[in-house]
Amino acid sequence: MFSTAVILKSLPLLLKGAGTTLWVSAVSLGLGFLLAVGICLLRLSHRPGPRRAGTLYISFFRGVPLLVQLLLVFYLLPFIGIDVPPLVAAIAALALCTAAYMAEILRGGFLGVPGGQLEAARLLGFRPTQVLWRIRVPLALRLTMPALVNECTMILKASSLISVVGVAELTRVSQNIVATSYRPLEIYLAGGVLYLVLCLALSGLGLWLQRRLGAGR
Repeated sequence: MFSTAVILKSLPLLLKGAGTTLWVSAVSLGLGFLLAVGICLLRLSHRPGPRRAGTLYISFFRGVPLLVQLLLVFYLLPFIGIDVPPLVAAIAALALCTAAYMAEILRGGFLGVPGGQLEAARLLGFRPTQVLWRIRVPLALRLTMPALVNECTMILKASSLISVVGVAELTRVSQNIVATSYRPLEIYLAGGVLYLVLCLALSGLGLWLQRRLGAGR
């Protein structure tokens, strides 16, 4: 028989796991975005060397399953002498992966930025870094916000894969509770609802940001 008492009893642990999921996803997305800007600039470079390097990066991380990437990072770092906690390896893998997808999204946004605005900024004496972060990136964000929000949602859900390296996020916590309570239906249902709530909140934040960016035109 379905028991809500089991869910209520497990809710504090599930919420703690959801907090870890949200924190890991947020850090990974932040690092991934910064890396994506650099990769995007490589892809847009007029020099063949950097352009090929950016293409190779994107091809690898978009062509290899995220779970395989996670395991590679988790086992590669100790192999080369870098001993890091599983949480750090998980964040690194998620950031490297999402950077490849975000770079392609941002590339479309950068290509859509009017050349006249960039030329006007240069004539006003803006430095290249100022043009990038004050004009190109904000305009690219405005043009690509729906796609970026979708990528953020995908990474939030894909963060469940980091349970395989022992990170106590929502999926791992749910598995641990099931192993002791023998109530998989209730626990996994509650975990699924928490994932849904996080994704809906992220989508709502994306819509709010899109309106704010649109209002700044």
